[in-house]
Amino acid sequence: MYTLEEIDRIVENCSKLQHVKREPSNLYDPIGYMMDIGGKRIRPKLCLLSYNLLSEDMGNSIIFPAMALEVFHEFTLIHDDIMDRSDTRRGNPTVYKKWNEEVAILSGDVMSILAYKYLSYAPQDILPKVINLFTETAMQVCEGQQYDMDFENLPFITMDDYLSMIGLKTAVLLACSTKMGALIGGAPIRVCDALYKFGYMLGIAFQITDDYLDTFGNEKVFGKKIGGDIMNNKKTWLLVETFRRCGSEQKLQLEKLMQLGEEERDLKIEAVRMFYEELGVKEAAEAEILAWHQKALDALSQADFAPWQTRNLEKFAESIIHREK
Repeated sequence: MYTLEEIDRIVENCSKLQHVKREPSNLYDPIGYMMDIGGKRIRPKLCLLSYNLLSEDMGNSIIFPAMALEVFHEFTLIHDDIMDRSDTRRGNPTVYKKWNEEVAILSGDVMSILAYKYLSYAPQDILPKVINLFTETAMQVCEGQQYDMDFENLPFITMDDYLSMIGLKTAVLLACSTKMGALIGGAPIRVCDALYKFGYMLGIAFQITDDYLDTFGNEKVFGKKIGGDIMNNKKTWLLVETFRRCGSEQKLQLEKLMQLGEEERDLKIEAVRMFYEELGVKEAAEAEILAWHQKALDALSQADFAPWQTRNLEKFAESIIHREK
């Protein structure tokens, strides 16, 4: 089996090749820029790790579909940054700030199309299954983003609402990644489904970790301004759980804080953080991340691989929840 370090090198080397040599340059340069500024490359790595449970042949039939997942993910981030009005991504200017909104939208569109070109490298006998899995997932990701934006205009949502939203926005793409690797590796449906569940549960843990870091992370390490979710009234796990724990008077105070704008940014972020800490939500989030991580490991065990075979996936899952960015 490949080591985690070898999988990392494969993905990083392939990511550096995502410079499309076509004109006009201001349409294609943002694609190379977005791929160059890095990221965790979680989705292609999960795809390759899942595939490597079944095969050692790291050829184009798996490399290109794995990179399709990353290209699609980066496309969603370009558009998300426009919708969230984010100035920085991974410590660098976002595409729409470096160029403009029109360029960012169109370059993102090209990336979504390019993802399908890369998917076409999958083995022809299972290509329809790969395309169907990816297409359904892509639609679900857009549904999750729409719910996320809709929820910004609501005073509060339930935890079930939140979990459904991040399941669509984040978890399904990780689940798609692990299942795609299994499909291309020739795994039976039972194994593909177990790996899908593993990716999904891990995706929930990943998103709650992201919510946590956006409020309690180190801004220099995290790569973007801390408190962006608070300023945008994002219905994160932290905020939803805080509303669940609040008394009526506290809810009124929290709702008033949510009405504050950019001119009172520091006040709003600090006051909401204090709510999280005083109500024990910070520690509860840490426990919730570990709980979903364990659910992911339980799902992985249902695939019936030997412990030495799943060690890489387990180590990778561990790194996802114990991170600083």
